[in-house]
Amino acid sequence: MGPGYGLGSVAEGRYFHFDAADSDEGRVQRLRAFDLQSGQPLWSVQQPFDYRDLYGYEAGPRGTPTVAGDKVFTMGVDGVLCCRRVEDGKLEWSVDTNERYGVVQNFFGVGSSPLIHEDKVIVQVGGSPPEDQAIAPGRLDRVIPNGSAVIAFDRDSGKEVWRCGQDLASYSSPRTLQIGSQTVVLMFARNHLLAIDPEQGKVLWEHRHRADLLESVNAMMPVVRGDQVFISECYDIGGALLQVTLDGVQRIWEDAGKPRRNQAMRCHWSTPILIDGYLYGCSGRNNPDSDFRCVRWDTGEVAWNDERRIRTSVTLAGDHLVVWDEKGRMQIVRPTPERLDVVAEYDFRDRLSYYCWAAPIVVGNRMLIRGDENVLCLALDVSE
Repeated sequence: MGPGYGLGSVAEGRYFHFDAADSDEGRVQRLRAFDLQSGQPLWSVQQPFDYRDLYGYEAGPRGTPTVAGDKVFTMGVDGVLCCRRVEDGKLEWSVDTNERYGVVQNFFGVGSSPLIHEDKVIVQVGGSPPEDQAIAPGRLDRVIPNGSAVIAFDRDSGKEVWRCGQDLASYSSPRTLQIGSQTVVLMFARNHLLAIDPEQGKVLWEHRHRADLLESVNAMMPVVRGDQVFISECYDIGGALLQVTLDGVQRIWEDAGKPRRNQAMRCHWSTPILIDGYLYGCSGRNNPDSDFRCVRWDTGEVAWNDERRIRTSVTLAGDHLVVWDEKGRMQIVRPTPERLDVVAEYDFRDRLSYYCWAAPIVVGNRMLIRGDENVLCLALDVSE
């Protein structure tokens, strides 16, 4: 596999992988489809792109393909949104959101994935007015939003349906929340959690949540239970549990103001999983201040934390957790607030190289994991 940080998506027995590669056309972003069971390639399409990371990270996609019906949607590291046919990868339409909406380059490029809601493709953009285009890449402290934090496009034609939100882009992705009979789109943008009416394209409310550090980013996906939402960052203010309505939010608990060692959950790029009233996930920015832990949802009390000091991602597989560290080691964990209950451990460091940042995918009796240069598909024993 070529440069990139996302693992991909599975739908209809196919695995869709989005990465970068060198070709006769120069540097390209590439979308490929594979048969999930055999790994045989089905098709491959590519599109030239030009991106240089400000911090020297890989110049490949950060987002994940989104599959809906007979279409697959990708958002490149360069901000190009593409709609392709699942059958053969043929391009239906594309929009260069960076160019069209005046996006000043973010620290690590574009790293958000599309959300499909009814007949709309909803993406995070975060553009700026023309006078800001001369501002140096990464100087987001000098950039003014132009009302394009979130944009909806018609999924069939690619035409803009609406735009809203006075904010810049983060590395999170939009998701839906049900408040009574109203479907709401949540977007954890650079500075705020936005609640959006997806029919009218109207921001219902915004809640500020970001560290003051210029280079800080929001990257986890909001975790939802009923009308409560958990959000978190790792640079300063940590996590917060919010009670939400159509009119606004109230804090149930928050980490802000506490020393880092006393904060409940400081999420970097990994999203925790909620099971039976407890969050399980990685807290911390870098090693050695990172650990896997269990946190009570309604109070923020830390039930336990792993003694290993390493960054991890987590996936639910049946009634167990797959805890995947960035070096390529895996733990199968029984979720319980009593203790870290590891039932099995596996080491893939001889087959996968650092960075193992993407959370594993579990579909039926298959598990997909990725390192820096390749993807492994594992057969799971589901007999027990």
